[in-house]
Amino acid sequence: MKEDNLKNNIEVWEDIVNIKDLIMSLIICTMTTFLAYISAPNEPPKPLFFGLTGAIIGFVICAVFIKPKRIFIETKEEN
Repeated sequence: MKEDNLKNNIEVWEDIVNIKDLIMSLIICTMTTFLAYISAPNEPPKPLFFGLTGAIIGFVICAVFIKPKRIFIETKEEN
């Protein structure tokens, strides 16, 4: 992996994350959740369900377009 790419990565929950990708995914998920929430009818619990659906849609979009930055290190363990 290039040295420049390592500078733009941080560790979150024991996984390597690119800062730019993290911010983009936060924006995408926030926007889809917010747009679904405000488009919901004003009858309880519909805004909740619409907001949750928007969050799931945002997650799917991020999962398709943002690729993982994982680094796998294989070690041999002897018993």
